[in-house]
Amino acid sequence: MASRDSTLSFGALIFFFISFLRCISDQAEAAVRKYQFDVQVKNVSRLCHAKPIVTVNGRFPGPTIYVREGDRVVVNVTNHAQYNMSIHWHGLKQYRNGWADGPAYITQCPIQTGNSYLYDFNVTGQRGTLWWHAHIFWLRATVYGAIVIMPKQGTPFPFPHPNSEQIILLGEWWNSDVEEVVKQGTNLGLPPNMSDAHTINGKPGPLFPCFEKHTFAMEVEPGKTYLLRIINAALNDQLFFAIANHNMTVVEIDAVYTKPFTTQALFIGPGQTTNVLVSANQAPGRYFMAARPFLDVPIPIDNKTATAILQYKSIPNTVLPKLPRLPAPNDTKFALGYDENLKSLNSQQYPAKVPLKVDRTLFYTIGLGINPCPTCVNGTRLTASLNNISFVMPQIGLLQAHYFNMTGVFGTDFPDRPPMPFNYTGAPLTANLKTSQGTRLSRIAFNATVELVLQDTNLLTVESHPFHLHGYNFFVVGTGIGNYDPAKDPAKYNLVDPPERNTVGVPTGGWTAIRFRADNPGVWFMHCHLELHTSWGLKTAFVVEDGPGSDQTVLPPPKDLPSC
Repeated sequence: MASRDSTLSFGALIFFFISFLRCISDQAEAAVRKYQFDVQVKNVSRLCHAKPIVTVNGRFPGPTIYVREGDRVVVNVTNHAQYNMSIHWHGLKQYRNGWADGPAYITQCPIQTGNSYLYDFNVTGQRGTLWWHAHIFWLRATVYGAIVIMPKQGTPFPFPHPNSEQIILLGEWWNSDVEEVVKQGTNLGLPPNMSDAHTINGKPGPLFPCFEKHTFAMEVEPGKTYLLRIINAALNDQLFFAIANHNMTVVEIDAVYTKPFTTQALFIGPGQTTNVLVSANQAPGRYFMAARPFLDVPIPIDNKTATAILQYKSIPNTVLPKLPRLPAPNDTKFALGYDENLKSLNSQQYPAKVPLKVDRTLFYTIGLGINPCPTCVNGTRLTASLNNISFVMPQIGLLQAHYFNMTGVFGTDFPDRPPMPFNYTGAPLTANLKTSQGTRLSRIAFNATVELVLQDTNLLTVESHPFHLHGYNFFVVGTGIGNYDPAKDPAKYNLVDPPERNTVGVPTGGWTAIRFRADNPGVWFMHCHLELHTSWGLKTAFVVEDGPGSDQTVLPPPKDLPSC
């Protein structure tokens, strides 16, 4: 009996020793990644037009942040530009640390010209592709870049390991000064002029003038497999993306692994990221990668195709590339079918923890509207709203106001459902389009499970909207066309392996249902990621209360938090 006890204690010692070594190795593995971001104006030329643009470190697109899961990231942002600045680390959850989230006047006052701010945050429980961008005015037109989070040391990808990888940033280009374009539209009460081109890694490609220096090319070797980390950094367009003659296997969305599926084209909304595997298994040659907008309603957009080149090794540049077959710009069937294919991996190592019981049910209608504007061209100004409320930006950070219990900055009376139900997707409504305005937030109890249904409406017109929630991932449990039916639609939800994301598209004339657990205290922005609609007021925020534990409360603000 004594020998059995000693064996047990020896086994326990071995287990303790291995656990201790693991702990030491985890601590050694977790590194501090430091970056210096200098926001500065630089002259850049595209489409035969040179203009000054706001950049980070003089680069367009900006530098990539490389980290490993578990690392601490410290980015010192110094603003040398004439605009106030803030940077958002899109998709990073920033647990208890909204001070590092970045949206101006939500979690911080912007960094004023000549000043610096240290974004200091941990990357916990996340791996994959995310991105960063300016979160004030329309400055993310040029101020954006990728975030690559590698898995912990020794943890393989749950898909075949690629031979190499490449970041693909999809964006937009204006020949004019973007801020002036927006100002002009605001003064007229109309949408600002659309962009002049789409870009791939900052370059429009050979279908545009002066393309010689402005075409991105990626060299591949026959038989090898490549991981493409694709990010839609465009301001106002959902995009199709394809590579001529090459299939893509989707393995991750918004830094969450998915059940792999193969497709000839991707559908990706602003703010979303998609990782795909591509095999160089075609006849050696040159093949176009191409991106163009999806739009299934008659609204003017820049519908030109941006291109880059996938070039097999040793193939001369004189060989003409082949163009891919992209879906038609109004191919709603493809867009909906593509999203239906997205499923969480839901493996033992990466489970999909979908909330099955819901504590709080929210129903938000998305609408466009017209408010009086005596100085505007038609005497009116276009607006956008959730539950008929067009959000008014405060003059101080909402998180600051919440943390220090400041009164008069915001209310917590945002309605859980629209004030007046109607046939949301019936005939277009053009009467009584005036929206109310206010800085009204919704208060959520800590750890409550939330279901939010976002419903598009036919106020002026139906339209597709990509919505981004800061501070959280959520599960997309259901979607449909027409009016959401609370009696019938929940029965069709996917509660087993729904896609987990931070940005989701609400289909044109339809609805999307998401679920999340409110376990991250603070003030968290939720907004349409079409910059046009955000600037019109299509946004709100959640105040998530502190939890009972000392590690469930908002951290104190950093000493260098910018002041307004």
